[in-house]
Amino acid sequence: MNFHNVTFESSYGRLDQLPVSDMVEIAFAGRSNVGKSSMINKIFNRKQLARVSSMPGKTVTVNFFRVGDVRFADLPGYGYAKVSKSEKQRWAKLMEGYFQSERNIALVFQLIDMRHPPTSDDLVMLDFLIDYGYPFVVVLTKCDKLSKKERDARMQAFMQEIPCADQVTMIPFSAETGEGVDAVKAIIEELEEKDQPV
Repeated sequence: MNFHNVTFESSYGRLDQLPVSDMVEIAFAGRSNVGKSSMINKIFNRKQLARVSSMPGKTVTVNFFRVGDVRFADLPGYGYAKVSKSEKQRWAKLMEGYFQSERNIALVFQLIDMRHPPTSDDLVMLDFLIDYGYPFVVVLTKCDKLSKKERDARMQAFMQEIPCADQVTMIPFSAETGEGVDAVKAIIEELEEKDQPV
């Protein structure tokens, strides 16, 4: 896959706007400000492909990107307290609709800030993915902010904090240093190859 050949397709703020799922999709999920946009920009080596904001809760739409026959979905961040109740309801409806509208979701990259235990919202999301059988990889963002000792301690803690942790692929990731980028790209390329007709 040529990651440089990425194109932004469109953004949708309502469930009824989502296009038909006509190709393999890989989704990026996580709480507000966990680093989804930074991760997407790093993987595709683009500064402004996904808009990075210091304001949590900025991504309130499903944003679609495409490389060849693979579509990527940047899902709206969850768990930001300062958005209105109606906005939270819209978010819930959009997310639920995205996952339950028979889309061809091959994988979800579930982002969690490596510096902290998973939030209650993170755990709800992980349980949802497990219960509905969606394949997922946990991406531990902002790993460059921790010392080796802190990282080791957090990795040990995650084994207790994340459901089914012993069966989950976890990738420490840094949009600053590029750590984890190759591992994420390798997973994406493996999925793309699986989907190619024989």
